[in-house]
Amino acid sequence: MKYGVILPGGDAAEQLEQAVLAEESGWDGVFVWEAPYGVDAWGLLSAMAVRTSRVRLGTMLTPLPWRRPWKLASQVVTLDQLSNGRAMLAVGVGAPDLVVGREEVDLRTRAEMMDEGIDLMRELWAGRFNYHGKYYDFESDHPDNVLSIGRPVQERIPIWVVGVWPRPKSMRRVLRCDGVLPQYSTGEGSPAELLELRTWLTEHGAPAELDVVAEGETPTDDPAAAAAQVVPWAEAGATWWLETRWGNPQHTPERMDQVRARLAAGPPR
Repeated sequence: MKYGVILPGGDAAEQLEQAVLAEESGWDGVFVWEAPYGVDAWGLLSAMAVRTSRVRLGTMLTPLPWRRPWKLASQVVTLDQLSNGRAMLAVGVGAPDLVVGREEVDLRTRAEMMDEGIDLMRELWAGRFNYHGKYYDFESDHPDNVLSIGRPVQERIPIWVVGVWPRPKSMRRVLRCDGVLPQYSTGEGSPAELLELRTWLTEHGAPAELDVVAEGETPTDDPAAAAAQVVPWAEAGATWWLETRWGNPQHTPERMDQVRARLAAGPPR
């Protein structure tokens, strides 16, 4: 299992230093919130890329239907180049309560747009610059040698997608991606439900290396208890544990102290 941390907030300088601390303390990944307004996630991640050398870097998460896929693909590939191949992308359909403009709110439409957006980004990263779908058309008249500078370092940038268990259509979308951020129709979820999800994916052809994510909050001052909390999720098939500190208020000095303390304590191995 790998261990990452989702930074709950703070200004750009605070989050940058938290990422450095996370790498020094043995964490495997750092993920930042892509907020409707505030610190820009991709600018922040790019700064993290040049201050770190090992941790994976990505969002948690990007509402893909409310983004221009070609612009997002450019931001992700820039991060991948700056980090020497450590970029990751987590996507979902977007929460309606975060709508701040005229974004599409119909769930089915957003799901279809997300599917096309994933396909379009994959095409661009592979160096193919013509895509024609129901929602997106991308065709460039620039010479290929101009666009080819936007190629990732990684052969395949990992895309994690929200998957709602046990909805088959949502699970089939997971099979097209590299990892699943599980949501459970019953609520918070449990290791038993994650095992059912993992079993379904395996039976339907998911590769063994597909990532399955579990998340939660473990104690800072009791390493044994922290590790024990994660063990059932690992045994059920989770490949990543993401440490969270959501809760409100997110940006107070006290919350920043809590985040730094948890990072410094290291992952719950």
